[in-house]
Amino acid sequence: MKEPILFYGSPDFAVECLDHLIKSNFNIIGVVTAVDKKSGRGQKLKFSPVKQFALHHQIPIFQPSNLKSPEFQSSLEKLNPTLHVVVAFRMLPKSVWNFPDKGTINLHSSLLPDYRGAAPIHWVIINGERYTGVSTFIIDEKIDTGKILRQKKIEISTKETFGSLYEKLLNEGKVLLEQTIKGHLANQLKAKAQKSIGITKKAPKLNPENTRIDWTKSLKDIQQLIRGLDPIPGAWTYFENGRQKNLRMKILKAETRIFETDHRPNVFKIEKQRLLITHRDGLLECIQIQIQGKKAMDSRSLLNGYRFLDHSKVN
Repeated sequence: MKEPILFYGSPDFAVECLDHLIKSNFNIIGVVTAVDKKSGRGQKLKFSPVKQFALHHQIPIFQPSNLKSPEFQSSLEKLNPTLHVVVAFRMLPKSVWNFPDKGTINLHSSLLPDYRGAAPIHWVIINGERYTGVSTFIIDEKIDTGKILRQKKIEISTKETFGSLYEKLLNEGKVLLEQTIKGHLANQLKAKAQKSIGITKKAPKLNPENTRIDWTKSLKDIQQLIRGLDPIPGAWTYFENGRQKNLRMKILKAETRIFETDHRPNVFKIEKQRLLITHRDGLLECIQIQIQGKKAMDSRSLLNGYRFLDHSKVN
């Protein structure tokens, strides 16, 4: 009989991993996922992607609001999983991660110990890293600090976006997870403690402050921020257009032209239906933009219906 595995996860990344494990013939006896949330004008209940997948495949679903509750502990005792597998889920209490005989395995989208935290894929691009990867480890008391089971290193291209790197890491991660589970259940892997070389880099949760463009930074840094937040959640800035102040705009895609210049920085410039922003290092060409209250569109489409007045600027 195949070892029973309980899967924990909520977003699309977790769905792809769960699907891969099922196709690899693992015995997934249930999924633990986020509680339903009300969303939209009608306040309809919204299921997590993992719950939607589990419903379609008739997999038992558990949605505890409190993982320490006696009810959930009772569910664990009835299921009696040999192993827990976690992909993009909240922190587990010891009573949960320590329950199975084989412990709890987590898949993380970075080369641990660097980029522990909620947004590792975004931050490696924002920070201009050349390499990242995926790691599997045994969960312990702290977030993303457990002993490493396996890792796979991946090169980051100079044109990488969050979206493209997400796909690379997902494709590598689900295979690494499969290999890790097989090796771990067969007692073929030796878990190794994480070792930091120098300062450990973090991957904090994204928020309005750390996704806002700082125009005092270099053009290279600004471009990395835009790519690291493309397509979601998008790098943003305030801008002024005539008497209108504090307008908000996302710059979803952009290209840089770096050269010596003495022009006034942070001003919009229109050239051949292209939307440019001046910078002390050169020019930022906005390829895809979303002004607050409007849909995302390419610069040519935007300029067909929106006029930037003289001396309009970002801030």
